[in-house]
Amino acid sequence: MRATKPPKLDEVGAEAVDAARAALLELVPAEDVGEHLGVQPEESKVVTHLFECTRRGYRGWRWSVTVSRAPRQKTVTVDEVVLLPGDDALLAPEWVPWRERIRPGDLSPGDLLPTEEDDPRLAPAYTAADEVVDADAVKEVADELGLGRPRVLSLEGRDLAAERWYDGTHGPDAPIAQSAPAQCGTCGFFVRLAGPLGRLFGACANAYANDDGRVVSIDHGCGAHSEVQLSKKNLPAPLPEPALDTIKIEDLETF
Repeated sequence: MRATKPPKLDEVGAEAVDAARAALLELVPAEDVGEHLGVQPEESKVVTHLFECTRRGYRGWRWSVTVSRAPRQKTVTVDEVVLLPGDDALLAPEWVPWRERIRPGDLSPGDLLPTEEDDPRLAPAYTAADEVVDADAVKEVADELGLGRPRVLSLEGRDLAAERWYDGTHGPDAPIAQSAPAQCGTCGFFVRLAGPLGRLFGACANAYANDDGRVVSIDHGCGAHSEVQLSKKNLPAPLPEPALDTIKIEDLETF
Protein backbone atom coordinates (compact mmCIF):
# COMPACT_ATOMS: atom_id res chain seq x y z
CA MET A 1 0.00 0.00 0.00
CA ARG A 2 1.44 3.35 -1.05
CA ALA A 3 1.88 6.01 1.61
CA THR A 4 -0.35 9.05 1.26
CA LYS A 5 1.63 12.15 0.36
CA PRO A 6 1.07 14.96 2.88
CA PRO A 7 -0.68 18.03 1.43
CA LYS A 8 1.43 21.02 0.46
CA LEU A 9 1.00 24.12 2.57
CA ASP A 10 -0.75 26.86 0.62
CA GLU A 11 1.24 30.09 0.98
CA VAL A 12 -1.73 32.41 0.53
CA GLY A 13 -3.75 30.57 3.17
CA ALA A 14 -0.77 30.41 5.53
CA GLU A 15 -0.32 34.18 5.36
CA ALA A 16 -4.00 34.87 6.13
CA VAL A 17 -3.42 35.06 9.89
CA ASP A 18 -5.20 38.40 10.25
CA ALA A 19 -8.21 37.21 8.24
CA ALA A 20 -8.47 34.09 10.38
CA ARG A 21 -8.23 36.09 13.60
CA ALA A 22 -10.83 38.58 12.41
CA ALA A 23 -13.27 35.77 11.63
CA LEU A 24 -12.63 34.26 15.06
CA LEU A 25 -13.25 37.56 16.88
CA GLU A 26 -16.64 37.85 15.21
CA LEU A 27 -17.73 34.76 17.16
CA VAL A 28 -15.86 34.88 20.49
CA PRO A 29 -14.75 37.68 22.85
CA ALA A 30 -11.28 39.08 22.27
CA GLU A 31 -10.20 38.20 25.83
CA ASP A 32 -10.72 34.50 25.00
CA VAL A 33 -8.24 34.56 22.09
CA GLY A 34 -4.50 34.35 22.65
CA GLU A 35 -1.49 34.25 20.38
CA HIS A 36 -1.28 32.53 17.01
CA LEU A 37 0.10 29.02 17.55
CA GLY A 38 0.73 27.97 13.98
CA VAL A 39 -0.80 26.73 10.78
CA GLN A 40 -1.28 23.26 9.33
CA PRO A 41 -2.23 22.13 5.81
CA GLU A 42 -5.46 20.23 5.32
CA GLU A 43 -5.61 19.69 1.56
CA SER A 44 -4.90 21.63 -1.62
CA LYS A 45 -5.43 25.35 -0.89
CA VAL A 46 -7.02 24.60 2.51
CA VAL A 47 -5.18 25.42 5.75
CA THR A 48 -6.07 25.67 9.43
CA HIS A 49 -4.84 28.42 11.76
CA LEU A 50 -4.53 27.66 15.46
CA PHE A 51 -4.95 30.29 18.18
CA GLU A 52 -4.48 29.95 21.91
CA CYS A 53 -7.71 29.73 23.93
CA THR A 54 -7.49 31.89 27.07
CA ARG A 55 -11.02 31.20 28.31
CA ARG A 56 -11.15 30.08 31.95
CA GLY A 57 -11.49 26.33 32.34
CA TYR A 58 -10.10 25.57 28.86
CA ARG A 59 -6.40 25.20 29.56
CA GLY A 60 -4.64 23.56 26.63
CA TRP A 61 -7.52 24.12 24.18
CA ARG A 62 -7.06 25.89 20.82
CA TRP A 63 -9.24 27.87 18.47
CA SER A 64 -9.13 26.31 15.02
CA VAL A 65 -9.94 28.50 12.01
CA THR A 66 -9.95 26.74 8.63
CA VAL A 67 -9.64 28.89 5.48
CA SER A 68 -9.53 28.02 1.79
CA ARG A 69 -9.23 29.76 -1.56
CA ALA A 70 -10.27 29.04 -5.10
CA PRO A 71 -7.66 28.44 -7.81
CA ARG A 72 -5.86 31.62 -8.98
CA GLN A 73 -7.52 33.66 -6.20
CA LYS A 74 -5.51 35.77 -3.74
CA THR A 75 -8.12 36.00 -0.99
CA VAL A 76 -9.34 33.31 1.36
CA THR A 77 -12.76 32.26 2.59
CA VAL A 78 -13.38 31.08 6.15
CA ASP A 79 -14.75 27.54 6.18
CA GLU A 80 -15.23 26.84 9.90
CA VAL A 81 -14.30 27.97 13.39
CA VAL A 82 -14.14 25.34 16.16
CA LEU A 83 -12.62 24.87 19.59
CA LEU A 84 -10.38 21.81 19.80
CA PRO A 85 -8.41 20.19 22.66
CA GLY A 86 -4.64 20.15 22.51
CA ASP A 87 -2.30 17.45 23.77
CA ASP A 88 -2.33 18.81 27.35
CA ALA A 89 -5.95 19.98 27.39
CA LEU A 90 -8.21 19.47 30.37
CA LEU A 91 -10.90 17.07 29.21
CA ALA A 92 -14.08 15.83 30.84
CA PRO A 93 -13.82 12.22 32.01
CA GLU A 94 -15.04 9.55 29.64
CA TRP A 95 -18.81 9.25 29.84
CA VAL A 96 -20.05 6.20 31.71
CA PRO A 97 -23.69 5.04 31.41
CA TRP A 98 -25.72 5.73 34.53
CA ARG A 99 -26.34 2.02 35.07
CA GLU A 100 -22.59 1.50 35.45
CA ARG A 101 -22.16 4.59 37.66
CA ILE A 102 -24.83 3.81 40.24
CA ARG A 103 -23.67 2.27 43.49
CA PRO A 104 -25.45 0.69 46.46
CA GLY A 105 -27.00 3.41 48.61
CA ASP A 106 -27.43 5.91 45.74
CA LEU A 107 -31.21 5.49 45.51
CA SER A 108 -33.35 8.03 47.34
CA PRO A 109 -37.03 7.73 48.29
CA GLY A 110 -39.08 7.81 45.09
CA ASP A 111 -36.19 6.83 42.76
CA LEU A 112 -36.80 3.96 40.35
CA LEU A 113 -34.16 1.49 39.13
CA PRO A 114 -35.63 -0.71 36.38
CA THR A 115 -33.88 -3.94 35.39
CA GLU A 116 -33.13 -4.98 31.84
CA GLU A 117 -35.23 -7.69 30.20
CA ASP A 118 -32.10 -9.78 29.69
CA ASP A 119 -30.53 -9.07 33.10
CA PRO A 120 -28.26 -12.11 33.70
CA ARG A 121 -28.96 -11.94 37.43
CA LEU A 122 -32.60 -12.93 36.85
CA ALA A 123 -34.31 -15.90 35.24
CA PRO A 124 -37.95 -16.72 34.42
CA ALA A 125 -39.83 -17.81 37.53
CA TYR A 126 -40.94 -21.10 35.98
CA THR A 127 -37.32 -22.24 35.98
CA ALA A 128 -37.26 -21.82 39.78
CA ALA A 129 -33.59 -20.92 39.53
CA ASP A 130 -33.38 -19.84 43.16
CA GLU A 131 -35.17 -22.85 44.63
CA VAL A 132 -34.48 -26.57 44.73
CA VAL A 133 -37.88 -27.77 43.46
CA ASP A 134 -39.40 -29.54 40.48
CA ALA A 135 -39.19 -26.93 37.71
CA ASP A 136 -41.89 -28.64 35.62
CA ALA A 137 -44.34 -28.60 38.51
CA VAL A 138 -43.69 -24.92 39.19
CA LYS A 139 -44.24 -24.03 35.53
CA GLU A 140 -47.49 -25.96 35.37
CA VAL A 141 -48.91 -24.22 38.45
CA ALA A 142 -47.68 -20.76 37.40
CA ASP A 143 -49.16 -21.11 33.92
CA GLU A 144 -52.49 -22.31 35.27
CA LEU A 145 -52.94 -19.73 38.00
CA GLY A 146 -50.99 -16.84 36.58
CA LEU A 147 -49.49 -16.21 40.00
CA GLY A 148 -46.00 -15.89 41.43
CA ARG A 149 -43.03 -13.73 40.56
CA PRO A 150 -42.33 -13.20 36.85
CA ARG A 151 -38.59 -13.55 37.44
CA VAL A 152 -36.35 -14.93 40.16
CA LEU A 153 -32.62 -14.98 40.85
CA SER A 154 -30.61 -16.81 38.24
CA LEU A 155 -27.66 -18.96 39.25
CA GLU A 156 -25.34 -16.16 38.15
CA GLY A 157 -27.29 -13.59 40.15
CA ARG A 158 -27.21 -15.78 43.23
CA ASP A 159 -23.46 -16.34 42.94
CA LEU A 160 -22.83 -12.60 42.50
CA ALA A 161 -24.89 -11.80 45.60
CA ALA A 162 -23.14 -14.47 47.66
CA GLU A 163 -19.72 -13.20 46.59
CA ARG A 164 -20.66 -9.58 47.34
CA TRP A 165 -22.06 -10.41 50.78
CA TYR A 166 -19.19 -12.68 51.75
CA ASP A 167 -16.49 -10.21 50.70
CA GLY A 168 -18.27 -7.22 52.28
CA THR A 169 -18.56 -5.88 55.81
CA HIS A 170 -20.87 -8.72 56.89
CA GLY A 171 -18.46 -11.51 56.02
CA PRO A 172 -15.66 -13.23 57.95
CA ASP A 173 -12.97 -10.67 57.05
CA ALA A 174 -14.71 -7.67 58.65
CA PRO A 175 -12.72 -6.22 61.59
CA ILE A 176 -15.63 -6.81 63.98
CA ALA A 177 -15.72 -10.47 62.95
CA GLN A 178 -11.98 -10.89 63.42
CA SER A 179 -12.27 -9.88 67.08
CA ALA A 180 -15.57 -11.66 67.80
CA PRO A 181 -15.68 -14.33 70.53
CA ALA A 182 -17.63 -16.75 68.28
CA GLN A 183 -19.19 -17.01 64.83
CA CYS A 184 -22.76 -16.19 63.84
CA GLY A 185 -23.51 -19.81 62.97
CA THR A 186 -23.45 -20.69 66.66
CA CYS A 187 -25.46 -17.66 67.81
CA GLY A 188 -29.06 -17.99 68.98
CA PHE A 189 -29.97 -14.77 67.18
CA PHE A 190 -28.86 -16.16 63.79
CA VAL A 191 -31.81 -16.87 61.44
CA ARG A 192 -30.70 -19.00 58.51
CA LEU A 193 -31.88 -18.02 55.02
CA ALA A 194 -34.07 -20.43 53.06
CA GLY A 195 -32.83 -22.03 49.83
CA PRO A 196 -29.26 -22.51 48.62
CA LEU A 197 -28.05 -19.20 50.09
CA GLY A 198 -28.91 -20.56 53.53
CA ARG A 199 -25.91 -22.85 53.34
CA LEU A 200 -23.69 -19.85 53.98
CA PHE A 201 -25.88 -16.93 55.07
CA GLY A 202 -28.53 -15.89 57.54
CA ALA A 203 -30.01 -12.76 59.10
CA CYS A 204 -29.13 -11.25 62.46
CA ALA A 205 -32.07 -10.84 64.86
CA ASN A 206 -30.25 -9.25 67.80
CA ALA A 207 -31.60 -5.73 68.34
CA TYR A 208 -28.34 -4.72 70.06
CA ALA A 209 -26.00 -5.98 67.35
CA ASN A 210 -24.61 -3.76 64.57
CA ASP A 211 -25.89 -6.23 61.97
CA ASP A 212 -29.47 -6.46 63.24
CA GLY A 213 -31.79 -7.08 60.28
CA ARG A 214 -28.88 -7.62 57.86
CA VAL A 215 -27.60 -10.65 55.99
CA VAL A 216 -24.43 -12.07 57.56
CA SER A 217 -22.29 -15.05 56.74
CA ILE A 218 -22.21 -18.06 59.03
CA ASP A 219 -18.56 -17.36 59.84
CA HIS A 220 -19.18 -13.66 60.54
CA GLY A 221 -19.34 -12.59 64.17
CA CYS A 222 -19.57 -9.76 66.69
CA GLY A 223 -19.44 -9.11 70.41
CA ALA A 224 -23.21 -9.53 70.81
CA HIS A 225 -23.11 -13.32 70.39
CA SER A 226 -25.86 -15.03 72.37
CA GLU A 227 -23.41 -17.18 74.32
CA VAL A 228 -20.83 -14.54 75.11
CA GLN A 229 -19.80 -14.41 78.77
CA LEU A 230 -17.78 -11.82 80.58
CA SER A 231 -14.62 -13.02 82.24
CA LYS A 232 -14.33 -12.59 86.01
CA LYS A 233 -11.99 -9.64 85.65
CA ASN A 234 -14.57 -7.86 83.44
CA LEU A 235 -17.50 -8.48 85.78
CA PRO A 236 -18.70 -5.42 87.73
CA ALA A 237 -17.39 -5.20 91.27
CA PRO A 238 -19.85 -6.61 93.84
CA LEU A 239 -21.66 -4.15 96.05
CA PRO A 240 -20.44 -3.88 99.65
CA GLU A 241 -22.41 -5.45 102.47
CA PRO A 242 -25.18 -3.12 103.74
CA ALA A 243 -24.34 -1.18 106.91
CA LEU A 244 -26.91 -1.68 109.71
CA ASP A 245 -27.99 1.33 111.71
CA THR A 246 -27.47 0.48 115.42
CA ILE A 247 -28.22 3.89 116.91
CA LYS A 248 -31.22 3.90 119.21
CA ILE A 249 -33.78 6.67 119.61
CA GLU A 250 -32.61 7.25 123.17
CA ASP A 251 -29.11 7.94 121.90
CA LEU A 252 -30.41 10.53 119.43
CA GLU A 253 -32.32 12.30 122.20
CA THR A 254 -29.13 12.43 124.26
CA PHE A 255 -27.29 14.15 121.38
